[in-house]
Amino acid sequence: MSGWLALAAAVHLYFGGVGFPEPVGMRAFHLLAFVPPIFLLWPARASSPAARPSVVDWAWFLAAAAPHLWVWWNAGAVSDRMEYVDEFTPLMSAMAVLAIVTLLEATRRAVEPGLAWMVIISIAYMAFGHLLPGVLNTRVFSTAEILEASWLVPTAGGVYGPLTGIVATTIAVFIIFGSFMAGSGTGRLFSNLGAAAAGRFTGGPAKVAVITSGLFGTMSGSSVSNVITTGAMTIPLMKRIGYRPAVAGGIESAASVGGAIMPPVMGAAAFVMSEITNIAYGEIVVAATLGAVLYYFAILAAVHFEAKRMGIAPMPVAEVPPWREVLADAHLVIPMGVLVYLMMERWSGNYAAFCATLAMIAIAMLRRRTRMTPRAIFEALVNAGLTMAPLAVAIAGAGIVVSALTATGMVVAFGGIIKDIAGGSLPLLLILLALTVLVLGMGLPTTPSYIIAAAIGVPQLVAMGVGLLPAHLFLFYFAVLADATPPVAAAAFAAASIAGAGPTITSLHATRFGIAGFTVGFAFVYDPGIMMQGGVLDILLATAIQVAALVAITAAYAGFFLAPLGPVARGVLGLAGLVAAFAPVVPGPGRLALAVAAMGLAWALSRAGAGAGRRFA
Repeated sequence: MSGWLALAAAVHLYFGGVGFPEPVGMRAFHLLAFVPPIFLLWPARASSPAARPSVVDWAWFLAAAAPHLWVWWNAGAVSDRMEYVDEFTPLMSAMAVLAIVTLLEATRRAVEPGLAWMVIISIAYMAFGHLLPGVLNTRVFSTAEILEASWLVPTAGGVYGPLTGIVATTIAVFIIFGSFMAGSGTGRLFSNLGAAAAGRFTGGPAKVAVITSGLFGTMSGSSVSNVITTGAMTIPLMKRIGYRPAVAGGIESAASVGGAIMPPVMGAAAFVMSEITNIAYGEIVVAATLGAVLYYFAILAAVHFEAKRMGIAPMPVAEVPPWREVLADAHLVIPMGVLVYLMMERWSGNYAAFCATLAMIAIAMLRRRTRMTPRAIFEALVNAGLTMAPLAVAIAGAGIVVSALTATGMVVAFGGIIKDIAGGSLPLLLILLALTVLVLGMGLPTTPSYIIAAAIGVPQLVAMGVGLLPAHLFLFYFAVLADATPPVAAAAFAAASIAGAGPTITSLHATRFGIAGFTVGFAFVYDPGIMMQGGVLDILLATAIQVAALVAITAAYAGFFLAPLGPVARGVLGLAGLVAAFAPVVPGPGRLALAVAAMGLAWALSRAGAGAGRRFA
């Protein structure tokens, strides 16, 4: 399968540079390339031998290939047919059943069983929704209509819908670029840079974890793989110098989920956002940059206060890499600069990523330690294919869910329910939508949960006067955070397994360290300066408010500012930070003044001494 995946990735990269075939053919090739291998690479059960696919696995492989091979062979006829008007033939129905059943099994194996169940529930709702009462009632759908909507409506949804098209084109080429970044030694550059920059300071290993995970996230876009890659190094180091296992896992998982919001690459959902909103990806990157910086600033602040309170020392000097070791790989930053420049110049995302990938190969050749051999290039293509396979399945499944929600009118109905509960209150609507996305994130990866939440929530937010981009960024942030928030948090669970801690307590610590995701998410709606919109003073004020609020909140959580804080001081500091972050009814200068005044009180208490602070509290 390695050769298969490498060839498929190489073809995607080639198309990214010279142009893609017509949409239906490209989507068919993409699904044919990445769905069938899942049955040979991901075992059916935990007890199944991963290295020896069974006869049943090969049967699944052939069954998964058949419908996509048929569409690829008949791409012209499929493109020309009129959806829901031309006959959906018995052969098409058989192929649709094969495609949906194999997609469900592939989702169960390689993604999340929760997503497979959501697809099943969506199809069942189309079949039986006419039997339900009230707002849940739908019209009667024939079997052919259900199968066509779920599988073969290239212009609207389903397996072959626009979402699959986004993954097959732009996202695929960016994943290949990320894989070549990792294969060239950029990961070593990021790791050494994080250690050299932060290792000598208080709580050094935790700060290294934060910086390294943020940088790695620009390559992977996957919070779980980010945890596994960086956490294997940082979590044991944090534990060794004094962090409790659950705290170490929480720091790592909070830092890892932030990779999906860190420009210039961000996560797959950001490219979906660009396609849905028709907003240039470069514009989205600019709007998201300050929020991402604030997110990591807050984690670093929380880690610093926690380390100060616990008296945790820096990294051992012998383990901090010298700057010459960092500079030895510094040339690998150039391809990222190429990518950012081309994106800012509004080149297409796929062509920018194609050029950046070629630049990565060429630039890596400049030094022996980073030079990519033919074997390294092959392995980078294989790793890109291994990343794309589960994503292709997840997006196709999300396409079925979105198609069902749209065809049944449930998007409007569910959005109406949320709007009625909110009663015209924008703050309440935001809270309800945030909770909806966090619940979706319990069983879905970030990108599908964002897609479904956007279909439900964006129309409601826009109707209440929220801009299109802020509405999408708000939902995107909470879809990202869902990987670290309890009760089900994929990234936190992965970190807990490395740390040897309980998954629930680890996810609670991850939520604590990732508090900035919540404040910045709401700031997108209330403080447009966070998105680089408005004048310079607007941007500076919005940034200052968030910085002050996050310092106050994280210090209150940790119980340390410039000295240990008593309970009353912690309460005052935390309340002031929450008001500054979440109370837009208070004018911006007032929110900033409140947070600064609370920090001034904490500073005064620290000047008076820890004993005076306790007496005051």
